[in-house]
Amino acid sequence: HYLDTYTTALKRQQFKIWYIDAFAGSGRIELPGGEEACQFLPDDEETRGFLGGSAARAIGIRDKPFGKLVFVEKDASRCDELRNLARIRPGRDIDIENADANEYLAGLDSVWKGRRGVLFLDPFATEVEWSTIVKVAEFNALDTWLLFPISAITRILPTSKKPEDVSRKWADKLNRIFGDDRWRDLYRASHQRSLFGGEQHERDRGYSGIQKIYRDNLKSLFEQRFMEKSKLFVNSKNAHLFEFMFCVGNSSPKAIQTAKKIASHIIDASR
Repeated sequence: HYLDTYTTALKRQQFKIWYIDAFAGSGRIELPGGEEACQFLPDDEETRGFLGGSAARAIGIRDKPFGKLVFVEKDASRCDELRNLARIRPGRDIDIENADANEYLAGLDSVWKGRRGVLFLDPFATEVEWSTIVKVAEFNALDTWLLFPISAITRILPTSKKPEDVSRKWADKLNRIFGDDRWRDLYRASHQRSLFGGEQHERDRGYSGIQKIYRDNLKSLFEQRFMEKSKLFVNSKNAHLFEFMFCVGNSSPKAIQTAKKIASHIIDASR
């Protein structure tokens, strides 16, 4: 797991490493039952198996444990399970925050700027808002691993529709995910006519356009702190599920070089 590699690489450093899991779940691999999340999740078990379990792994690191762990979870019952998990390690500094991840990250205090932190964003579906990504980038303190839900976003983008005909509800949601409405550029006029003879628009059925828009926006926001190398997760049918991306927290050239070197090693080791 990448967490072991990350803490081991920094084991000789004197500073404490803080860890924030913004979508902690119950701390174990589970199938989320919430209606809002489930409607965007792929149906196959293989896809869902990528989700969850990071809290238990973070707590269980022994080589160089995190100095402090913060688990953010909106569901109260899952928070109870996280507290039970934390009791297994009574000597660890663990905070359980029953809160919306976007709201919690928006409220991070500037005192964090004197610390070294790792943020893990692995939403069940499409919960991470672009305003949260902007906040993290401006915060300039958290090395951020982001699991971008390609499959879930593909499911909410209609394949045959004029971009201006996408409902306000879905358009607003897509704008919150991407940070702008560049997703509309994915649609092109089709050579085929609609049943009523009008012009028909279609979206490229591949994944590259969706990924490129989000990656370009991340790169524009984080600039040199954005790492080009990433890890793509696919299922047995080679359908794109998630893209695992990394952005450096600190803007100093040395910090960027060091963090990217560690992150690159993590990604290479996971191939």
